[in-house]
Order: sequence, then C-alpha cells, then structure tokens
Amino acid sequence: MKKIISLMVLVGLSFSCSESFFDLKPQGRASLAQLSNKNGVNALLIGAYSLLDGVGAGNTGRQSTISNYVFGGISSDDAVKGTDAGDQPEQSFIEQYNWLSDNTYFLGKWWHSYDGVARCNEVIQIVSSADVKDMTDAEKTQVIAEARFLRAHYHFEAKKMWNKVPFIDEKIYVASDPNSTKIPNTEDIWPKIEADFDFAAKNLPTTQAQKGRATQWAAKTYLAKAYVFQKKWAAAKTLLEDVLKNSGKKLTANYHDNYRTTGNNNSESIFEVQFSVNDGTTGNNGNAGDNLNWPYSATAPGRGCCGFYQPSHNLVNAFKTDDKGLPLIGSAADGTADTYNQVDLPNDQGIVASTAFTLDKSIPVDPRLDWTVGRRGVNFLDWGPMPGSTWIRDQAYAGPFTGKKWMYYLSEESSTTHSTSKRNVNNNYRLLKLSSVILWLAECEVELGNLGAAETLVNQIRTRAKTGSVQDATVNNKVEPYPTGTFASKGADYARNAVRMESRLEFAMEGHRFFDLVRWGIAEKLLNKYAAEEAAQGTEPSGRKFNKRGYMAGKVFASKNLYFPLPQDEILNSQKDGKPTLTQNPGY
Repeated sequence: MKKIISLMVLVGLSFSCSESFFDLKPQGRASLAQLSNKNGVNALLIGAYSLLDGVGAGNTGRQSTISNYVFGGISSDDAVKGTDAGDQPEQSFIEQYNWLSDNTYFLGKWWHSYDGVARCNEVIQIVSSADVKDMTDAEKTQVIAEARFLRAHYHFEAKKMWNKVPFIDEKIYVASDPNSTKIPNTEDIWPKIEADFDFAAKNLPTTQAQKGRATQWAAKTYLAKAYVFQKKWAAAKTLLEDVLKNSGKKLTANYHDNYRTTGNNNSESIFEVQFSVNDGTTGNNGNAGDNLNWPYSATAPGRGCCGFYQPSHNLVNAFKTDDKGLPLIGSAADGTADTYNQVDLPNDQGIVASTAFTLDKSIPVDPRLDWTVGRRGVNFLDWGPMPGSTWIRDQAYAGPFTGKKWMYYLSEESSTTHSTSKRNVNNNYRLLKLSSVILWLAECEVELGNLGAAETLVNQIRTRAKTGSVQDATVNNKVEPYPTGTFASKGADYARNAVRMESRLEFAMEGHRFFDLVRWGIAEKLLNKYAAEEAAQGTEPSGRKFNKRGYMAGKVFASKNLYFPLPQDEILNSQKDGKPTLTQNPGY
C-alpha cells in the first residue's frame, strides 16, 4: 500500500453580504461530512496503514520504525548501536540497559503506537455511521476488519514493549475529548488484541487486489503470533497448521529472495509493510525510519551516513557450524551451554583498510551469515568484496561488521532508491512470512511434546538454507538438516534450544530478537552472559587477540529490563482529576 497524502478540498467562500460569510470552515483538514463516504473512509483507512512503517507520528521515525532495530535489535545480543560513542546517546542508554523513563525513544514509540490506534478508531467510528450511505454492509464490515487488524498490530507493538498498556477502542476514543483515553493500564489487553485479530480473520478475504492490505491469512497468522507470545500452544498450532496447509504460501527457493526489492510480495510473504520511492514525495515512504543504518562511506550502499545498527560478534559467531553442518549449540534451553561464542570468527577488527588483509574463510558457516552481515573480504551483493573499516564509522567502538538485509544492489540503484536520498529504498519489510509460521509451529510442537514434528519443521528451513543461493562461493558454506531422530534422542531442552537458534539465524537483524528472548524467559541470564563476553577481548582460531565492545563491561540486565519504562511524559499527561491513570512498570 503506497502511502497517499490526502489533499484536502478547500471550499470556496462566497463574498456576498450574508451570514454565511462569517461561517468559516477549518482549513487544512477534512470535515466529517467530507469523510462520510466511501472515498473518505478509504482515505482514512490508508492513513491508518501509512503508519505501519513507523514514520509520520510526530517523532523522528527511527524511534518507531517497523524494524524495531533499537528495541528489538540493539537491546539484544544481535546488534550494537554502531556509529560512534557520541551519536544518539539515547540509543546507547538502551543498548547498555540504562533505561530511563525520560528517554525520547520510548516516548516516540508510545506516540506512534497510539497515533496508529487513534487512526484505526476514527475509521471504525466513521464507517459505522449511518451518514455513510454509498457503501454496502459487506464493504463496511471489510473496512472495519482491516482497521481492527491494524489496531491489534499497534496495540501488539505497545504490549510487547511495555506489557502494562491501555487498550483504546472506538467506544472509548472521542477525538474531541482529550480525557477520553485517560484510562488505567492495569488490565491485561491480550484478550482484546485477540478479539481484533479474530474479527479480522473471520471477515477479511483470503486475497486482496491491492498489495499491502490485510488478508484473512495475515490475521490468522498474527492471531497465532499473539497465542505464541502467551504460550497458548494448542490454539496457536491449530491456526499455524491452517496457514501452512491452506494459505497457498510456500518458501522461496532462495533465502535471500526475502531481502531484495525483486522479492517484494513473493510466495513466502503473508504481510508486508510496503515501501515506495520516486512517488512524488520527499522519500519518507522509502523506509525512512531506518535511514541511519547504512555504511559510513560514499562508495557503499546509501552513499554515506550514518553507520548505525551493526551486527555483534556474538551474532556473527552464532552462524558457525560443526563438521556435520549443524549449529554449535548445547542442551540447555536457555542457550547458556552453547559453544559457538568461545572462539571468534576471523575478522578485521583493529586492522585498518590500508593494511593487507586476507580473511580466513576455512571455518564452516551457515550461508545465511553472508546474506545478513557484511564482512571484510566477502562479497557484498554486487558491490564487490566489503572493503573493511572504510565502510565503518568507528570500527574501534562499534566493530567490523555492517547489516545487509535492507541494502540494495548497485545495479538496482536509482530504480530501488529515492532520487535525492539513496538511503530511502523500496525494499519492503516482511512483517509476517511463512518461515515465521514454520518456526512458530516448531515451537508449538516442542512444547506439546512432539519433538519429531518440530525437527521436521526446522529441517524445512535448514534445507532451504542448504539448497539456496550463496553470497560468496569462496566461503566454507556448510549447513545441513538435523539427522532424523536428533531432537528425540537429545531431549526437549535441546529441541527447544535448536528451534530458538534457528529463529535467531533465520530472522537475525530483523528486530525480533529481544522480544523473543523475553517471551522465552531467558533474557536476563543470556543477555548478562552476552554483555560480559562482548566486552571481553576477542580471540580468533589463529590466536590473534582483538578488542570488542569494552563499553559493555559491567553492564547488567536486571529483571526490570524485561519491559521498557513507560514514558514519564505520558504518565504526567494521563492525569485525570489530579491523579495519573497510567502506572509505571516495576523498578523504574
């Protein structure tokens, strides 16, 4: 769904001598009468869709971008802030678990979530009005279903961020009354999120003529995701099996097909956030929320600026495989027995670009590594080998790696990038994919005791990784499915850990990791282990030592960090009759 900027029709004023001369309509906004028709309703609905990318809610966009790179990425073990120590200190605080309620990133995310909710409620209120006479009941129901799908999404974003959040529906929301939405955040809103997705699933078509609109399959998948977050395994399994068997979706042949513009809305896609460029706008429709997350060089994708969101050594090491092509994991469900991070993959940390460097590519790795991460000496799409520190803003501070999944091919520059900013691209964000369905279903099977079924599902993902294209044939790419019976022989905790590792490898740098660690109940132990290891000196197989992220030394992830603090401004603004209606999360 390409964003549409609504042009408000200004009604000409009559200058005759009459009382109507003084009856001036507000300019720059549409009236209720102008919106109470099919075109007006659709324009409002498009406005609700348009916030999906996170841009347009009065904040910087990066605070609420759909990738959640700050909250789901740099707060996890997948990524570091990148850039240099002084840039965007608000992100540094989040990366280092120093979370304060006055951090503007939390406020920006809150604004976005509830701006989206408000837009959805306005759609539902107006389309439900008797004043809309040029729509059938069936058309109105579908609009409400799409709006409720979106409303559930925006509430879901808030729920996984803060846990204790209010649910605002069209009966509570009154646009003319700022106090109408000042309600307590003491109720668990999962049932209401479920109800919205369920309504959407029952009233949306299986396909839509316009790409980007929600479908029945998108609603069922998102409802299943809500169940997975609540550990409602049996209910989630039923829905996920339905999507897997009956949606007509299938895995693409190549993993990388999901991360380039030519793969937008492909066979694996269930719901994508649509990006567009060169559409008559300034570029904000082209993934503007992630426009800091590019290599710091005019010779690189994006053509310079700003060096944020870099993969961690821990993530890169996670892609190592053994001589059988399997991950280096152990039998502890929380991942603390994994061995992949004991020795680091060779890299150019501390080696300037002008110094001769040959990357040791002999260690076997999952080929998804080099579709996810840029490493010196390895091909970077069609830009040639990644040159090293010249693409990194401050390698000593942020490390030698750069992200890759949102990058474009040099041969596609201009056709996939905005004319005035190469950092605005039309490579969609895949919010729901069939690969997600398969791995959530594998989780369900493990938790329901069906280890063989879980293994079969995980092996679908690993087989695609094995048979698909590779970024660089000179790398020792090695990945194999688990031998039949591995999960059963090694037990439930191993199987649980294997599914979780597969999710990490498949969706790395997509902004899901932190929220997954929290819902798995392993965030506190694993992230404290990560902070200590990422701060320590690195060691390559050759014995070479190098510095990693020393600023993480002594950083502690506490139990309160399972959820972010509610923005202090919003607590103050929630006052009603002299008392705030919002309650802060414990520990803040």
